[in-house]
Amino acid sequence: MLARGNILRTAWHLAKRYWTSEEKWTAWALLVTVIGLNLGNVYISVRINEWNRSFYNALQAFDRGELFRQLGVFCILVFFAISMSVYGLYLSQMLQIRWRRWLTNRYLNAWLTDRAYYHLGLGGRTDNPDQRIAEDLNQFTTYLLSLSVGLISSVVSLISFLLILWGLSGPADIAVGTWTTLHVPAYLVWAALLYAGIGTWLTVKIGRPLVPLNYARQRFEADFRFSLVRFRENAESVALYGGEPVELKLFRERFGSVFENFCQIMKRQKRLTWFTLGYAQVAVIFPVVVISPRYFLKQIGLGGLMQAVNAFSFVQNALSFIINSYADIAAWQAVTERLGGFEERLQTIHQEMRISRKIVVRRGGFGIALKGLDIDMPDGKPLLRGVSFAPVRGGAVLIAGASGAGKSTLLRAIAGIWPYGRGEIRIGRGLMFFVPQRPYLPLGTLAGALRYPRSEKSAFPIPKLASVLEVVGLGSLAAELGDVQNWSQRLSLGEQQRLAFARILLLKPALLFLDEATSALDESTEARLYGLLRTASWRPTIVTVGHRSTLRRFHDQILNVASFSPIPEEPVYVPDLFLEPRPGFVGPRLPRMF
Repeated sequence: MLARGNILRTAWHLAKRYWTSEEKWTAWALLVTVIGLNLGNVYISVRINEWNRSFYNALQAFDRGELFRQLGVFCILVFFAISMSVYGLYLSQMLQIRWRRWLTNRYLNAWLTDRAYYHLGLGGRTDNPDQRIAEDLNQFTTYLLSLSVGLISSVVSLISFLLILWGLSGPADIAVGTWTTLHVPAYLVWAALLYAGIGTWLTVKIGRPLVPLNYARQRFEADFRFSLVRFRENAESVALYGGEPVELKLFRERFGSVFENFCQIMKRQKRLTWFTLGYAQVAVIFPVVVISPRYFLKQIGLGGLMQAVNAFSFVQNALSFIINSYADIAAWQAVTERLGGFEERLQTIHQEMRISRKIVVRRGGFGIALKGLDIDMPDGKPLLRGVSFAPVRGGAVLIAGASGAGKSTLLRAIAGIWPYGRGEIRIGRGLMFFVPQRPYLPLGTLAGALRYPRSEKSAFPIPKLASVLEVVGLGSLAAELGDVQNWSQRLSLGEQQRLAFARILLLKPALLFLDEATSALDESTEARLYGLLRTASWRPTIVTVGHRSTLRRFHDQILNVASFSPIPEEPVYVPDLFLEPRPGFVGPRLPRMF
C-alpha cells in the first residue's frame, strides 16, 4: 500500500492534467463558483448563529413582536441557504461529470495506444482495466471533488466560528493538585479542540484497515462480475460440455472472496460506526454541559447560551471533518492506488513499445520479409529462433507446425503486438489485415460489424454490403444489415468466419494474415473463399496459419515453424516445406524461399 505522502502525490499526478488542459478555464470557473457557494453557506451559518442570540433572547424576554421579526429573518436566511446548496450541488455535479469525461477520454486513448490493452493482458499484473476506467474514474472525481470542497468549507467554517466562540468564551480556572490553579482563557475553544482532536485520532486508528479492505473489495467484485460475463458469452460451449457444476463452483469461489472481504469490512465498519455515532451523540449535549457553568453564573443569557452552543457545534463539526468523512477518504485512497498503478503500468508499456522495443517492424516496399527473428515467451523462454522468410508479392504461404509451436505468436509479432524477442520485420506499403479464428464483432448493427474496422458509412453503402454478403454465402442476412443485435452470439462461428471474408473483399488488403480463419467451415466453402482470394484482382499476399491438410492446395509454399524451434522435437509428420503450385491452379508460380 502507498504511504500518505505517496497517495497525495499520486492524486495530484492524476488530477493536475485536467486543471491545465484545454478545459481548464471552464473547470476553474466551475470550481471557484462551487467553492464560493459553499463559503456563502458558511456566511449564512454565521448569520444564523447571530440570529440564535436574538431569537432566544426574545423568547426569554417574552417579546412577541421581536420573535415574529426574527422568524421573518430566519425564512430569508434559509431561502438563501437552500438556493446556494441546490446550485452548489448542481454545479459540482456538472464539474464532476466534465472532469470524468476528460479523464475517461484520456485513459481510453492511453489504453488503446500501442495496443496497451493487449499487453496488459500478457503481463497479467493489472486486473480488470475496464473497471478502472468505468468505475474508478467516476469514484476518483466524485470523492476528490467532494472531499476538497468539504475541506475548504470546514476550514473557513472553523476559523469563522472559532472567532465567535472565542468572543463568547470566558476564562476557566482549573485546579491542578492542591496548591495550583490553571487559568484557561477562552476555555470553550480549547474544549472543542480537545474533543475533536481525540475523536479524530481514535477514528483514524479504528478505521485505517478499511483502506486495504476497500482496495481488495474492488478487485474481488470485478473478478466475480467478469466470471459471470465470460460465462454468458460462452453459454453454448458450457451447455454442450455440461460444465454447469464447474462454473457453479467457480462462481461460488469468487463470490466467496467477495463475501469474506465484505464480512471483514462489516466488522471494521461496525467498530467505526460504534465510535462515530457515539461521538456524534455526545457532541449534541457536550457543548451544553461545557457552557452551562457560565449560564448558571448568569454571565450569559439564554440567547448567548444558544449562540455559544451553536458556535461550539460548528467548530466541533469542522474539526470532525476527518471523522465524518473517513469512509469516503478510505474509499478514495483505495481508488487512487488502483488508478495510480494502472497509469504506471500503461506508461511502462508505452515506454517499452517506443524505446526498448527489440522486435523492429518497418514499413516500406512491397510484400513482407522476416530476417533473423527470435521470439520469446513473456517469461523470457525462447519460442522460435532465426525465423527468416520473404514470400513473393501476391503469393500465399501456409505456416504449419504442432499446436503450441509458435505459429499464432509469429503472426502476433508480425502484427506488432508481441514485444518479446528480437529481430526485424519489414512490411510493405498498403493495408495489412489480420483475421483471427474467432472474428471480433463490435456492438451495433450488422452493417457496422461488416464495415469494421472502418466506420464511414459512405465507404461501403448498404447495397455494396448486401452484394458481398451474397458472395460469401450470407445473402439471407442482407435484410438484417440495419438490425442491432449481439452478433457474436446471434451468428455461428462458421457464419462469423464467412463475415470476416466479406470484410476482406470490402477492404482489399495488400497483406492478409489468416489465423485458423476457416476452422469452422466445410471444405467446399473453404475452397470457394480461398479461391476468391487467390483470384482477386488486387492480388493480396497471403500468410495462413492452419492445421487442416485441405489448406495446402491453396498455398504456394509451406513454412514449418518446427525448423526454428530452439528445442529438438520428436519427428512429426508435416507436409513438405515447399509446395509447387498444383497443375491447373490459378495463381503466380513462386520461387523457393530459401
